[in-house]
Amino acid sequence: MKHRHVGRTGLRVSRIGLGTLTWARDTGEREAADLLKAFWEAGGTLVDTADVYADGGAEYLLGRLVQDLVPRRDLVIATKAGGVPDPERRFDCSRGHLLAALDASLERLGTDYVDLWQVHAYDPFTPLEETLQALDTAVASGRARYAGVAGFCGWQLAKAAAWQLAAPGARTRLAGVQMEYSLLQRGVEREVLPAALDLEVGLLASSPLGRGVLTGKYRHSTPPDSRGASEHLAPFVEPYLDDAAARIVDAVATAADGLAVTPLQVALAWVRDRPGVAAPVIGPRTSRQLGEALSVEGLTLPDEICRALDDVSAPVHRYPDHDWSTL
Repeated sequence: MKHRHVGRTGLRVSRIGLGTLTWARDTGEREAADLLKAFWEAGGTLVDTADVYADGGAEYLLGRLVQDLVPRRDLVIATKAGGVPDPERRFDCSRGHLLAALDASLERLGTDYVDLWQVHAYDPFTPLEETLQALDTAVASGRARYAGVAGFCGWQLAKAAAWQLAAPGARTRLAGVQMEYSLLQRGVEREVLPAALDLEVGLLASSPLGRGVLTGKYRHSTPPDSRGASEHLAPFVEPYLDDAAARIVDAVATAADGLAVTPLQVALAWVRDRPGVAAPVIGPRTSRQLGEALSVEGLTLPDEICRALDDVSAPVHRYPDHDWSTL
């Protein structure tokens, strides 16, 4: 598998990442082991997790597998901190909470450091400079090699990245920003992606398959073993089951038929090769799904297919993103 730099840093990752959102909850240890081993054998390096996935269970499971199955040095482990189980305050990005959360993550992962440590979301109740100071401390102490953010809108990313660049050598440059990005969700193209490109921050694209909808599995019904049929994941899938999404999925299926590949491969190749994307992060439940995703390595979509998919999925961005004088 080919590798790419994350933003303007020396951090290199496989251009497809393996996500662990369902590990230790819907994905058991045996299935997770099969996924991790197959991913590693295919040349994959980026494994993304978070301290809130399965209440820490995903990190713990990953740590066990890394010790027993895959050499730690061969992986780029990315995790996140800041989420809290509090309905009144979903995120706590204070310096105290973040650094304590990092220590807990390292213990669960069974490692002395993580390769990429990410603030899971913007916390409006904590000064941003305090949050970013925690990233500086983590990198300076060696507990994190690189730092990034997730779930930041355009102005939040621009403010954070510019703040870190304002004191070169004293503050840690943001390597990446993790955001949802797919043919069904192109909202990052409004402000986040332009900011990331300008500030040379790499984009890690989560849910690159439109939460599974772009595979085409929901075109005619909801498979009983799918996330759309899962009690706790159905609300995650439901927003992409409307008529607008169906038109995009049909276009992806048509392109797949013309190229003699699958809709999954078309959708994944499209987002992988978008400007600014360092790697899409996939969350397969089975080895078969992973194998299909990994087979995208040899696929590059023809320009005319990309243009057609761009057109059918184009988001409405008017004032002030486009030339308002023509509106």
